[in-house]
Amino acid sequence: MPGIDLVPVFLSGGHDLLQRLGDELERSLGVGVRVRVPWFDPEVAYDSSRGQYNSTVILKHLLRDPDGTAPRILGVAGVDLFIPVLTYVFGEAQLDGRAAVVSIHRLRPEAYGLEPDEALLAERLLKEAAHELGHTFGLRHCADPACVMRASTYVEEIDLKEADFCGACLGAVRQATRRAGLVAEG
Repeated sequence: MPGIDLVPVFLSGGHDLLQRLGDELERSLGVGVRVRVPWFDPEVAYDSSRGQYNSTVILKHLLRDPDGTAPRILGVAGVDLFIPVLTYVFGEAQLDGRAAVVSIHRLRPEAYGLEPDEALLAERLLKEAAHELGHTFGLRHCADPACVMRASTYVEEIDLKEADFCGACLGAVRQATRRAGLVAEG
């Protein structure tokens, strides 16, 4: 049984990126990962007045998963996300819940006038995915500047932190994954 389902949302041509993310999450969290096609029309989250997609609406639809076997669902979007009180978000998650969503839109170097860099994009995506999944395991933002749970308002802040949890956050994630039945006790 997979522990995390990755669901592409408007992520055309992102198969290799999703596969790489899945492999890294399996390695770092020690849980099975599978990729699934979305079961909803992501257009329902589009806000024409902003030209962006409401991440909270995407979360609601991820939670209506007809399969329901994976303890965690991570939407990976290729579009710009927002919540009403912020101009944009890199991702959003249910705190101590089941679903999260991240966007590669503002993680791409091209969004800042730079040359494409697939390795940098993959690294940023891993950090944001781990961060949002950390929230689903009950973690809040961490004060450790290197911890992946450190809050990131700007992409430069993502680049400064590591892709790993600090010791305290890692202990909390391991405890939460055992509680959720994602990994065996031991």
